[in-house]
Amino acid sequence: MQTDVKENKTELTRKDFVSDQAVRWCPGCGDFMILANMQKAFARMDHEKQNFVNVSGIGCSSRITYYLDTYGVHSIHGRALAVATGVKLANPELNVWVFTGDGDCMAIGGNHFIHACRRNLDMNVVIFNNRIYGMTKGQSSPTTPTGLKTKTAHDGSIENPFNIGDIAIGSGATFFARVPDNNHQLMEEVMMQAYHHKGTSIIEVLQNCVIFTDGIHEQITGNDTKDDNQLVLEHGKPMIYGKDQKFGLKVNGMRLQSVPLNGKSPEEAGILIHDANEPDSIMHAALAKLQLPEFPVAMGVIRNAEAPRYEQDLHRAIDRARSKSEYKTVSDLFHSGNTWDIG
Repeated sequence: MQTDVKENKTELTRKDFVSDQAVRWCPGCGDFMILANMQKAFARMDHEKQNFVNVSGIGCSSRITYYLDTYGVHSIHGRALAVATGVKLANPELNVWVFTGDGDCMAIGGNHFIHACRRNLDMNVVIFNNRIYGMTKGQSSPTTPTGLKTKTAHDGSIENPFNIGDIAIGSGATFFARVPDNNHQLMEEVMMQAYHHKGTSIIEVLQNCVIFTDGIHEQITGNDTKDDNQLVLEHGKPMIYGKDQKFGLKVNGMRLQSVPLNGKSPEEAGILIHDANEPDSIMHAALAKLQLPEFPVAMGVIRNAEAPRYEQDLHRAIDRARSKSEYKTVSDLFHSGNTWDIG
């Protein structure tokens, strides 16, 4: 039975979402930054605290449900999205968040991930991408870079890694964002945009594991390299980057090209303007796939488009079926006699 959900009229702070559980991650783990920003973002959201539901799978990332003082489900390996789907369908007004890792989500949970993207329920998915299996002590994950030596690839991985954004957008995701774990302001703002998006929101966090892949994102997120190696996208703003904003992206034939501005304005140089709301996903997919060294890595909200939502369509279908039948519930059916027409 669906319960009533009220919009937040109570003033909340980050402390309201800090649980009484000791946080058990390795010192220096990027998960601490995600937790802190998630707690701050939760305090800004227009839901009463009792209407938050957090769902996680298995892995270091999935311990976060213990550290957020909300209702939560620490589910089984790879199945967080399936559980969250059930929660959202049972009560579409709940504020549902899923926390998962690159192994939990993209390997055993990969099938659930692509179908969650295409269904477009109104829920939010935060993927902690440290490019390794951390809790099980350093095995290759689907996002492990080619050549990286791991516990299961002693001579280096021979597989091509998944690009999470490419898979999400290719599977029909209406919202995709990417953030580094060391940019607190960007992370919190992306979480808020995901919350306000009506549909499935995917947030990939480039997260550092200090034990098994320490520095795996350093070329992208390091203080000395981030300005030149990150393209921080803003809707309606030119796609420029670099320490002095001297480079930008434009279209050359069928692909993107990075060009110097050479003193020109972005408009004079023909630099692209980011349109996160464009329904067609071609440009968003191209941006999500940008990789070093030829291009900077796209950060911020890459895609934020509208599409029908599965939970709304499902409940409308149920209402239509009920309106055409004399049986409104399963109980009505069971008490209608010994036989019934299923035609």
